[in-house]
Amino acid sequence: MNIQIYTDGGCSGNPGPGGWAYLILEETVPSAASGYAAVKPRIAAEKWGAEADTTNNRMELQAVIAALEALNGLGLAPKKVRIFTDSQYVQKGMDEWIHSWKRKGWRTSSKEPVKNRDLWQRLDELAASFPVQWEWIKGHAGNEYNERCDRMTQDAIASLQ
Repeated sequence: MNIQIYTDGGCSGNPGPGGWAYLILEETVPSAASGYAAVKPRIAAEKWGAEADTTNNRMELQAVIAALEALNGLGLAPKKVRIFTDSQYVQKGMDEWIHSWKRKGWRTSSKEPVKNRDLWQRLDELAASFPVQWEWIKGHAGNEYNERCDRMTQDAIASLQ
């Protein structure tokens, strides 16, 4: 079984009140009975949360952390986990930057401490539990699941106001 995870995070002001959301989708394999037609993924879990004073980047990271924590709790053993994010900060951070940060003692190329180190470390720990593929998608571009996460994120922020 394969899993797709869609995440989003945002703030009203940066910093300011923020929200995050995720959808976990379970991909099913088309069968001969279905004529091998594409089968729409099943929503296995979805959730949103909010924080009163945070940043956009922290909310983007928190969305993925919460999703992977939830995936752990579902007891599924996916062959592949594809994480879709509209945050290049998250996607590039996990695909490119984190390896260098760890080698350099959690310092950037300019020798500054990595921002949001606590969340990056937690995300790195969780992602090591699964065969994760990070995929950036354009936000607000009509992707059904990204748009749904965006609406949940906005609902989360509104819950604070």
